[in-house]
This record gives sequence, structure tokens and C-alpha cells, in this order.
Amino acid sequence: MVQASSNNVLDNIDMGRLGSLLQEARQKCGMTQADAAKVIDAARTTMVAIEKGERRIKASELIKLARAYGIAVSDLVRPRPVVEPFEVQFRTAYRATDVEQAEIEPVIRQWEEFCRYYLELEEIMRSPLPQNYPREYPVSATSIELEAEAIAIAERQRLGLGDGPIPMLRDILEQSVGLRIFYLQMPGKYSEMYSYNEQLGGCMVINVYHPEERRRWSLAHGYLHFLAHRKKPVVDLVAEQYKRMPASERLAEAFAKYFLMPTSGLLKRFNDMRGATEKFSIANLFTLAHYYGVSVQALSYRLEEIKLLPSGTWERLRDRGLKVRKVQQEIGLQAIPQRSDRAPIHYQHLAIEALDGGLITEGRFADFLGVDRIEARRIAELLREHSSGMTEGANDIDLLLVSE
Repeated sequence: MVQASSNNVLDNIDMGRLGSLLQEARQKCGMTQADAAKVIDAARTTMVAIEKGERRIKASELIKLARAYGIAVSDLVRPRPVVEPFEVQFRTAYRATDVEQAEIEPVIRQWEEFCRYYLELEEIMRSPLPQNYPREYPVSATSIELEAEAIAIAERQRLGLGDGPIPMLRDILEQSVGLRIFYLQMPGKYSEMYSYNEQLGGCMVINVYHPEERRRWSLAHGYLHFLAHRKKPVVDLVAEQYKRMPASERLAEAFAKYFLMPTSGLLKRFNDMRGATEKFSIANLFTLAHYYGVSVQALSYRLEEIKLLPSGTWERLRDRGLKVRKVQQEIGLQAIPQRSDRAPIHYQHLAIEALDGGLITEGRFADFLGVDRIEARRIAELLREHSSGMTEGANDIDLLLVSE
């Protein structure tokens, strides 16, 4: 005898997964398990069992809880993409403590969740992220500096970047390469994490607390992992945390300086600034660092390496008490153009299009952005204004000139 399949979605749903979603929604509302239990006229222990997936929830209970949490039932029971857990690890040369493992684990889980949301939005909008991936570069680690510069030059040529500065590096890696890059809050010692799998492609998370110069360096550093160590996920620390830096990290550090400050362009710019006076002042140093969007320290070391500044220049400036931010203000340098949004721009546009198309609720939109509903409404208006501005601007483009 063939048994008819059930039409009740709750008969076929993963109760463990549903329980986790219910717990997440309750916590966002600031409700306790005891509060939630009262909503369904049950004991707190029943609510505990439901959230653990140990007690099958009734349809009437699910409706009451969804209403109490301010979300749609469909937000809890719809099919969602399954993403393999990120296996991001510290370098073997760095012995992370249990405390360090514990403090980075929530960030990894949050990053993983955002990547799953990204896939979900792509499925809803039927708009997968375009990928423009190069082949994985072979490296031998026997001539790190030469290999790093060769990869940097090749990638600049591939992406049409010339030998000048790279403004809005994050947007280029997201939109021209197709990496999934999130800016999340991390303890100060962590700079960036990288992961890859066939389902998601290349994914990075950058420490949003770091200054823009540091974040750009971390982006370039993480990009090298994608280019040369593609299937080796890693937690990266700021360089000072390593007693002995592994070869893979030295390659990534070297790549960052060549990618952000290519030798040919740097030489030309340096000579232009020095001009007929044959002098290169502190103001010149700060202006040039700002031009390339790197720290004054990184530029000083780069100029020392190619013999344009005497060895030890940075240490002497530092020992004299140089105040970087103060000097930047005194010579009137503006903030480096940046986009420090938590989510990639393609992700944000998928979310607002799904909301405006009635494909997701406002609550789900807020979940995708990782904010409350009030903040979600503010972001939605900004995204609509941005999209509207892009459309209006596009209408004025002279198509005859575009074709030239």
C-alpha cells in the first residue's frame, strides 16, 4: 500500500533548523523563552524543546509565535540554500589560544550566514553573482618578491588597472572579479579572513574597525590568497602578531605592496613630486601615501626598498614622535574614498529589488542586512535614491560618445 505524502509543510521540515530560526527571531525581539511560552500557552520547557527541535511544533503555535516576533510564517518555513560550514583556520605557524578561537568563531558563523543569505537572494532574484576568476597562480615560495610582483602586474593588466592608484578597491574585487566581501566587527588583532568553496566561490571578511588604509591592504592581502592559495581558507592576523611569518603570508604581504603601489607608477609619481627641487618633504610623503590609499608606514618602507628614501626613514620619523593623523589634518588631506557597508553592493541591490518586488517582507529585508526594521527602512530609502539617481543619470548619457 502506497502512503500518500503529506501536504503539511511542518510534516517535512527540519525541526532542528526551524527551532534555530525561532530562537533567532525571539532573541531579536528581546523576548525570553518564558515570554514566548506564554504566547502559545505552554511551559517554558516546551519552548526550550521546540527551539532545540526536540518537540514538533503545531501549526497554530507557529502562527502565534511568528505574529509575536513580527515576522511572516513563510520566513520560517521556506526552503533556504544549504551552505557547507566554513572551515576557516589559523595558520599552523600561529598557535591560537582557546580564547582566540572562541572570540573569532561568532564572526565566522555570522560571515557564513551572510554568504548563505547572498545565495538566497540570488535564487529569489534569479541573478547569480557574475564571476571573472583567473586561473590559480602557481607559486614556489622560493622567490617570494619576484612571484608577488609578477602576479600583481598580471592582475593589474587583466583588470585594466594600469599602473596608477586603485580607488574603491573593494568595488573592483566585488564587481569586476566576483568575490563576496563583507565588512564585519572583529577584534583588533584580526585583519581579514578568506574562504572558498565551489558553491560560493571566493569569500572574504574584512575588519570594519580598521582604518581604510589598513582595510585596503587587507583586501589586497586576501586577494592573493584567492589568486594563489584558492582552496586554503584562513584567518589572517595583522603582521605584528606573528613571531615568524609563514611563506604564504609573506607572499600575500609582498603582493599587497606591489598591487597597491606598482613600481613603474610609483617611480613616475615620486619623480614628478620631487621635481626640479630634488627634495621630497614629509608633506610629499603624506600626499603620496594618500594618493595610493596606503599608510604612511607602508609607503615609507616601499620607497626605502627601491632606494628612493634612505633606509630607516620610517623608524626615524616614528622615533621623533610623528603624529600621522595630526599631519594629515594640517596639510588638509581628505578622507580616502571608501565604502564600509557591511554587505557587498550587489547584495544590497538584490535585497532592495526583492523587497520592492514583493518577493520578501520588510522583516526579511532587515534580516538580510543584519539590522533592525527602522534601520532597514533608512537603508531602503538610500538604496532607492541611489538606484533612482543611477537611472536618471543614465538617461542623460550620450550613447554616441559611449561608442567611441
